[in-house]
Amino acid sequence: MTLGRAGLISLLLATGAVPARADGPPAYSPAARQEADHLNQLPPVPSSPVVRIDPSGRKEKGRASYYSQRFANRKMADGRRMNPHSNVAASKSLPLGTVAKVTNLENGKTATVKVEDRGPYAKGRSVDLSPEVAEKLDIKKEGVAPVEVKPITVPQPNGSVKLGAGAAAAESTPAEIARAADTTRELTNTKPAEVTER
Repeated sequence: MTLGRAGLISLLLATGAVPARADGPPAYSPAARQEADHLNQLPPVPSSPVVRIDPSGRKEKGRASYYSQRFANRKMADGRRMNPHSNVAASKSLPLGTVAKVTNLENGKTATVKVEDRGPYAKGRSVDLSPEVAEKLDIKKEGVAPVEVKPITVPQPNGSVKLGAGAAAAESTPAEIARAADTTRELTNTKPAEVTER
């Protein structure tokens, strides 16, 4: 069976499988934003001691620590070098290339991070942050703080990018989501047309 261009477009529209436009910021469908809102309403997943990659986009609760200065310029899991002045983070569960909001639950301060490394491996810890991000969240004095991690954009096993709980309407503006999607695509070498809309 051969489909003409109009037939293919009709089929894609009917199945909801229309890719984002490649010539501008991702044009997420209302269904994608509704899914992000739904993920944001679900209870947070507790930090797990087991390394298990979770591309669902659900938020996670646990504790954050930060990289020691001795890790500066060391190679991370994604092959890049750790820059203590960047917004890099390590996670046991989020796919590399995820962009997420981390909130210090003691003071409400929030920072956006890029997951480029694996860890931390201490029990109950969800995320390791660069010293720069730890400073923004005001956790450097204590060294560890309770946090909530909300993924904004999450790379998927099939190469697409999904919106997570951090992309909910109450959490991120369209401009923040567009920047997060661009960052995820850059970190994972994903083309703009591969952004998942539902």
